[in-house]
Amino acid sequence: MIDLNDNINLPFSLQISFNKLIQRYEALVNSDDPFTAAKARRILQLQEDHPELKDGFSKISVLEQHKEAIQILLQDSFSEVLTLNEIKTASVPYHNFIFNATKRFENIIKTAGPDFELVIKNMPENDWYILSCTIIMSFCYNFNTNFKRPLYYEIPDENGIIRIYRITYNADFMEIIPTEAAPKLTQNDFDELLDNFENIDLWKEKFPPNSYISKGFVISNIFDVTDDQSISNIKTTLIGNNKRQDKSFMADFQKVFRSLLAVTDLEVGFSIFNKEENTLMKVHDSSINSFLLKAKEQFKCENLFCHYSYDKILKSKANFAISDVDKSFKKSEGQSPQIKVLKEQGFKSAIFAPIAEEGELLAVLELVSKTPKALNSINANKLLGVMPFILSAVKRSKLDEENLIQAIIQRECTSIHPSVKWKFESAARQFMQEQYNGNENPSFNKISFDEVYPLFGQIDVKGSSEARNSATQKDLALQLTLVEKIVEKAILNERLPIFEQLLFQIKSYQVALKDSFKVDSEQKVTHFFKHEIEPLFRFQLKTKSSITEDIEDYFSKVDTNLEVIYYYRKNYDDTISLINKNMSTLLDKKQVEAQAMYPHFFERFKTDGVEHNMYIGESITKEDSFNELYLYNLRLWQMQVMIDMETAFYNKQHKYPIALDVASMILVFNQPLSIRFRTDEKHFDVDGTYNARYEVVKKRVDKANIKGTDERITAKGKLAIVYSQQEDEYEYLKYVRFLQSKHKLGDEVEILELEDLQGVTGLKAIRVNILYQDETNTKQFYTYDDLMNTIKS
Repeated sequence: MIDLNDNINLPFSLQISFNKLIQRYEALVNSDDPFTAAKARRILQLQEDHPELKDGFSKISVLEQHKEAIQILLQDSFSEVLTLNEIKTASVPYHNFIFNATKRFENIIKTAGPDFELVIKNMPENDWYILSCTIIMSFCYNFNTNFKRPLYYEIPDENGIIRIYRITYNADFMEIIPTEAAPKLTQNDFDELLDNFENIDLWKEKFPPNSYISKGFVISNIFDVTDDQSISNIKTTLIGNNKRQDKSFMADFQKVFRSLLAVTDLEVGFSIFNKEENTLMKVHDSSINSFLLKAKEQFKCENLFCHYSYDKILKSKANFAISDVDKSFKKSEGQSPQIKVLKEQGFKSAIFAPIAEEGELLAVLELVSKTPKALNSINANKLLGVMPFILSAVKRSKLDEENLIQAIIQRECTSIHPSVKWKFESAARQFMQEQYNGNENPSFNKISFDEVYPLFGQIDVKGSSEARNSATQKDLALQLTLVEKIVEKAILNERLPIFEQLLFQIKSYQVALKDSFKVDSEQKVTHFFKHEIEPLFRFQLKTKSSITEDIEDYFSKVDTNLEVIYYYRKNYDDTISLINKNMSTLLDKKQVEAQAMYPHFFERFKTDGVEHNMYIGESITKEDSFNELYLYNLRLWQMQVMIDMETAFYNKQHKYPIALDVASMILVFNQPLSIRFRTDEKHFDVDGTYNARYEVVKKRVDKANIKGTDERITAKGKLAIVYSQQEDEYEYLKYVRFLQSKHKLGDEVEILELEDLQGVTGLKAIRVNILYQDETNTKQFYTYDDLMNTIKS
């Protein structure tokens, strides 16, 4: 660097001058202290020999030429006695150039290492320019903007730990002189700047680069505040902890901001942002107001702000200031909602500060005053120093509220699907508000959705009851055989009537298991083992009889928890569990695809297989975007998923403990219906007598037979689609033909009538064979558009 003004973009050119310092010594010549007066005369004589030091210069070389003279000039400011203790520099304002420093400062920089570059933190480049402008406003126009922000150095110590140093400037030896290029500014110019802190082009228009001369130097007093900063960081994590309930909380909070911004009538408000509903909501605390919402509980953001303020606060997450409400109201002709609501409450200036983390808006801090221009876009930037504390408090508050909402939902409802969670949260907030308002018996609002289309499907283990009974028979028969052998051996050694009676009972049970296994057969035989065989065998173990070893072998084969032999039934239960787990996992994974197509409610249940319910419609999404195309897409997706689930099952069938088969069914319901959350049963169900027909069919149809036969409608290797309307048949036959073209379904298509169910007649079904593919098929799902393109071609 040759000149101070090299690569500098400021509203003034920089000159180092000791004029103001020399003027101080001119006054000290007349001091009553002869030592002070003599020193002053010596300084003045020195200056006469070096006139450049008073006139000012910007060339760096001049400092070296007058190095000794400058050191003498600064002797009083940089005492040798304190040079190892004080951290102090003499420098050019708004510049990193330092031309004199204490020994301690030099040692700190030396310790930081040769690659360290001294840079002032927390001051963006544009802010330096604007800060310079505000200094000019104060020096030349006596217009105080109160734009002071703490400035820091971050310097590593010998251990590499970053130390924080706060900088304070002594500008007593500075002067600012306008040049001919400096525009003459008026009160209107200053008023315009108050609302446009971020508009750097406007600031450069009012204060063109190099239109002023900055002469002099500043003395920087620097303090190590690392410990204070660390304490502040701790406070950041703790602030708000159980404080909001204190009666003095809001008053103290307001006091801090009044002191920070030097506005005596400042009031603080607060509102929470609800991303799901794009609303600002009142904090549920009687001591915290929202001046934007006024008396309302919540308000849509698009109706609360004008376009400009909406973009600035919600999209850019930037502060929005209104320095003169009356002037802005007149300018907008009363059409700006945020200005209108402030005027109605008598406020004359305001700052709305978004509180955000990682680009996500959490809340809006509202500062208002009844004094015009007291709050503006310039002093709004002083909030930067306290925003971390506010953010911490907001996060804690939102977490507490979310926990409370979830607790209410869990208590009043159950686990909630994301598609309908918004409505439960809204009801929970209303529930909470009633509590805050003193209602001792708040009620949880009815949760219902109208005009939604249902979809139901199930993939069920075929013959699961027979498989379970068979496994039970085998386990009981095995255990009876073991007991029979032990009793027969006992009879040979000791012919007691009780053994003969037990042997007779055992043989009776064996015959019954083979010939007439009934619902209560398992219970009777298990009771026999637990209450007759086990006590006898335990007694025999104590007597150390000849059958002791056989009894011990028997107990080693009996499950310790169930107290019966659990081998074949375990294989069955493990198989059912694995089938359910694998199919549920696949269905959940596929659901992510379906939700991406269009949001809808989804739930599944594990039985002897997997069932799923889906509901799709406008009332669930809250958006004016539903079209029946999304319903058709979901129906086609459902068919593909049922096929994929069967395919996945048969690809893994050889890995299951026992061989079972599955059968799939889809139930089609043509008309939209209403669903309601049953708080007592903790699940959604249809609402209304007419809609109940759907639930009746859903619960019974998989057991229905084909009309005039004993054959179930569900069959191994086939997909059954049950419906009642002719248009459903036409629609699903299109899907069938399309999936046949994609080699997912075969050519065996049946149109069948079902036997009448209780209160339900006229059901029909399409039944078609499934073409099982290997798991390498990469096409995940086909859309309704794919179907239409195929039909057109």
